[in-house]
Amino acid sequence: MIPLLTSIFAITLRAGTSLVYATVGEIYTENSGILNLGVEGMMMMSAVTGFGAAYYSGSVWVGFLVAMLVGGLLGALHAFLSVTMRANQVVSGLSITLFGTGLASFLGQRLGPEANSFNLAGLTGPRLTAQPIAFVINIPVLGALFSQDILTYAAYFVVPLAWYYLYKTRNGLNLRAVGENPITAVAMGINVVKTRYLYTILGGILIGIGGAHLSLSYTPGWTENLTGGRGWIVIALVIFAMWNPARAVLGAILFGGINAIQFRLQAIGTTIPSSFLNMLPYLMTIIVLVVMTWWETLKKRIGAPAALGVPYMREDK
Repeated sequence: MIPLLTSIFAITLRAGTSLVYATVGEIYTENSGILNLGVEGMMMMSAVTGFGAAYYSGSVWVGFLVAMLVGGLLGALHAFLSVTMRANQVVSGLSITLFGTGLASFLGQRLGPEANSFNLAGLTGPRLTAQPIAFVINIPVLGALFSQDILTYAAYFVVPLAWYYLYKTRNGLNLRAVGENPITAVAMGINVVKTRYLYTILGGILIGIGGAHLSLSYTPGWTENLTGGRGWIVIALVIFAMWNPARAVLGAILFGGINAIQFRLQAIGTTIPSSFLNMLPYLMTIIVLVVMTWWETLKKRIGAPAALGVPYMREDK
């Protein structure tokens, strides 16, 4: 029983890593007042370009750098449309998702199963492997914390640092001020346009890391629809976390845990249809999101930035 729990916990952490990075990135973007519904397309593009760069360069870190660059560029595009052009942020985000998924599908034709007739799983390239920490990996269940890849280890520090920066620093206060009331923020001497650009691009970079983790660690390689809707799960997790990085971990673990359990149920040959098991993580995320939204709305503590999705230019009064 203990080995089974340890295995499930290990898979939970691996499955949740990409969600942690992407959710923290989206939290920062939305705290600046920019709604980004392009997460799915950004993760898809980062996954395919990250894997492609790693495969052709032979370096997994080149893959991650390229994925971060792609995520940042798509974030900059969304910032340009939303901040400079004052386009509808919902339309801009959805356009990036459509663009990203379509272009990723096209680029992936040279990387997926159709590119390698000898391997139905597609091309194989460098991957981020687990780096177990000696002596502590044998601890029952909790040993799973110390048998992960370097990005999962880094996530243990990214989340508390993201929380500290957002709630305990002057820059974090300025960021939240822009998301709550940009006009007041300007009166405080804060550059709203610069702030929104900065954190939308930063959010894109973190989303890029999340996408690349899928293709370079969790499920190495490229297949069509690799992200499996995780970009939409990230948007739900932001609400579940109430725009707080610390709570994002709980949502990522929830999704990752259910994902791990359904894999184990399939592995032991359960009679439950596999399509139903594959649906479980998304179903549970929707249920939790609905419950949390209802509960926090009832308590009037939903916590969404007041200016989220509202365009701003200096001439506004």
